Amino acid sequence: MDLGLNDRRALVTGGSRGIGREIARTLVAEGARVAVVARGEEGLRAVEAELGVVGIAADLTTEDGCAKALAGAERALGGVDVLVNNLGGRAGTTWQDTGVPELETAMKVNLYAAVRMSRLALPGMVARGWGRIVVVSSIYGRETGGAPSYNAAKAAEISFAASLAREVAAKGVLVNSVAPGSILFEGGSWDRRQKADPEAIAAFVEHDLPLTRFGRPEEVAAVVAFLCSERASLVTGASWTVDGGQSRSNL
Repeated sequence: MDLGLNDRRALVTGGSRGIGREIARTLVAEGARVAVVARGEEGLRAVEAELGVVGIAADLTTEDGCAKALAGAERALGGVDVLVNNLGGRAGTTWQDTGVPELETAMKVNLYAAVRMSRLALPGMVARGWGRIVVVSSIYGRETGGAPSYNAAKAAEISFAASLAREVAAKGVLVNSVAPGSILFEGGSWDRRQKADPEAIAAFVEHDLPLTRFGRPEEVAAVVAFLCSERASLVTGASWTVDGGQSRSNL
């Protein structure tokens, strides 16, 4: 299937590793011109060399960092047609170690970065009458689970995407979120947990993952690429679960 992404200009945040890296790889394979944003220079240089993308070093937890990222992508690509808000993270583990500071940190990394980047990219998309924004949330934005601050921030991301979608649909911009389940990749949180306690993680996989395996970054990337494409022309304001049946929500 031709996704109609050839020569589209895409910006992927958190794009130097894991899910973000695979999203960039998939978009490149579909013919898009891609820029990725991350804080670490080493990771950016590696992904530039591997995928032929443009790497932009910026801290997206700040307004200046977001402005730098968007300006860098527009300078390198000539504009941004597709924005994938993939940056994420958590602070705190349970309510025993989570208060307002941890919630604020989680919101900065997840929701606020996505809001700032989307607001910066929207004027160009609206002016051209075409755009795609995808927010990478989590199944724990759709139901209870995970660290409290992460849960709250990911739920807020889904709400943001759905709300923004209604405002900009008539202007040619489609906005959706994706809710991955447990995804395994080298250096990621599940990789660290598996190495620290393989027996516990094996039990988790057997009990909680109906496919009896973790998801892979490229499986999330394939859904994101579809939502970025011409083929998703009637899809906006939706939250797409990509979890192999892991979540338990009816919605």
